[in-house]
Amino acid sequence: MILSGKEIQKRIGDDIIIEPYSPTQINPNSYNLRLANELLVYDESILDMKEKHNASKIIIPEEGLLLEPNKLYLGRTLEYTETHNLVPMLEGRSSIGRLGMSIHVTAGFGDVGFKGFWTLEIFCIQPVRIYPNVEICQIYYHSILGETDEYKSGKYQNNKSIQTSMLYKDFE
Repeated sequence: MILSGKEIQKRIGDDIIIEPYSPTQINPNSYNLRLANELLVYDESILDMKEKHNASKIIIPEEGLLLEPNKLYLGRTLEYTETHNLVPMLEGRSSIGRLGMSIHVTAGFGDVGFKGFWTLEIFCIQPVRIYPNVEICQIYYHSILGETDEYKSGKYQNNKSIQTSMLYKDFE
């Protein structure tokens, strides 16, 4: 079952932590998250799953930044989230999708117990100008049945900023 917006509001500070939180970002069954003012782009044009890759930071100015098609940008949410006893899910907003932007190429499925900022896998099919602090995606919550263990992976838990892929650690 997906939580309603009213249920999300009731659980703020308990099962759901969103910082900063604003009731104006609540939807009927989700909460809008905003884009922070920075992106990462990989320095290499060919990526190897077994290798750690360097990335360069781009600051999104107030006047906006034009994204190039067919290029992967890693961003992050402005909001820090924590979720307990629920499964968090992330999707792009339909208004963003209608501009030809994908906010999560994959991995919109979160884990019970996740704590941190969401890294966004941003891709566009035509040039699009983006701005910092725009409500770019929405988080929603599924109830979960049965006993659970909270997410504790060292890869992405308690992150403070955008994270590049750590798939290479699976090969170690």
